[in-house]
Amino acid sequence: MATILHIETSTDVCSVAVSQDGACIFSVEDHDGPNHANKIGGFVDEALSFTDNHAIPFDAVAVSCGPGSYTGLRIGTSIAKGICYGRDLKLLAIPTLELMAVPVLLRHEEIEDDALLCPMIDARRMEVYAAIYDRSLKPIREIQADIVDETTYQAFLQERPVYFFGNGAAKCMEKIQHPHAHLIEGIEPLAKWMFPLAEKRFLNEQYEDVAYFVPFYLKDFIAKQPKNLL
Repeated sequence: MATILHIETSTDVCSVAVSQDGACIFSVEDHDGPNHANKIGGFVDEALSFTDNHAIPFDAVAVSCGPGSYTGLRIGTSIAKGICYGRDLKLLAIPTLELMAVPVLLRHEEIEDDALLCPMIDARRMEVYAAIYDRSLKPIREIQADIVDETTYQAFLQERPVYFFGNGAAKCMEKIQHPHAHLIEGIEPLAKWMFPLAEKRFLNEQYEDVAYFVPFYLKDFIAKQPKNLL
């Protein structure tokens, strides 16, 4: 196992956490954002002071790598890289949509074994950025920009239950309307939920190159989309 510093700044929420041996031992959050530039430095200092005071050495830094806010991801990545350079630590990148599925799996036991999970990040009008995972977090459909209407997720909903969540989900439910469509409210990407994904990557040595790592900015994703999705 490992001790990992987690940094999450992909949305309006700013959060930092520390995990050790598969448990979160420190967490701080700000939900009044976007205040990343003002908050993240202090939050990281609190986390480092906590571990230094308890003589806990870090093994890695995990940062949410998007998709998400350009400014938020840039700030989080810069902080993470600086700590990795300063303390000679490994860098781990955690996909934001995959991260959003973690609290759903840990806190919602009622979800069926064959259910699919669809985390959504809000965009303009009826557009969201979404992916679809099974309960093992295997991607069933990779990240796409979806203009949501009655047919967008029908192929999945005809086969099995689909749980929609994230800050783009609520606005879509009126359009989706299907007996297999379920909304889970209150799900945000938070640093305290990063540890299962970060530890798996650490054990598998899925490290990022600190010098060249770039997060998954929405602006870059949009540029790659077909014109009929923009």
